[in-house]
Amino acid sequence: MQATTVLVEGESDRLAVETLAFRHGHDLAALRVSVVPMGGATSIVHFLDRYGPNGAGHRLLGLCDAGESRGIARALGRADIGSGTLAELGFHVCHADLEDELIRCLGIDAVLKVIAAQGELASFRLLQRQPSLRERPIAAQLRRFFGGRSGNKIRYAPLLVDALPAGQAPPPLARLVASFPL
Repeated sequence: MQATTVLVEGESDRLAVETLAFRHGHDLAALRVSVVPMGGATSIVHFLDRYGPNGAGHRLLGLCDAGESRGIARALGRADIGSGTLAELGFHVCHADLEDELIRCLGIDAVLKVIAAQGELASFRLLQRQPSLRERPIAAQLRRFFGGRSGNKIRYAPLLVDALPAGQAPPPLARLVASFPL
């Protein structure tokens, strides 16, 4: 079986992918699937060189933010990965980012319950009162909460995935995990 490398932007994305894969019963080690955080989408060329057709020859899959999708598509084209849309090439695009996808999929109330279970609802409420965030939609405030404190994205990614009802996941994440070998 050919090894599969899943390229994701960061550590929180890796944890979310691995958490959903585990929930779906995938044994990633047995399937020879590795989820590799790139430290940002702009590093993709290095990872394509390492794992792609001119490197280890792995099957490549990925997850990226919409804002990074053009750069990812250009890099895939230059690395001779194939032609077609990102989805056809196995790279799935989050609307804004993975946290945005998880917030929309779970709904505000469920996300607030996850934050409350971590004892941080008061901290989130304090953040909501900041002048720069007061008038922003609650989804934007939540994204700021996850991205504003060091480690919060990493901490909350698996918690938010675990909070998803069975059979429900953000479409880009669900499509990615569904494309893993069986």
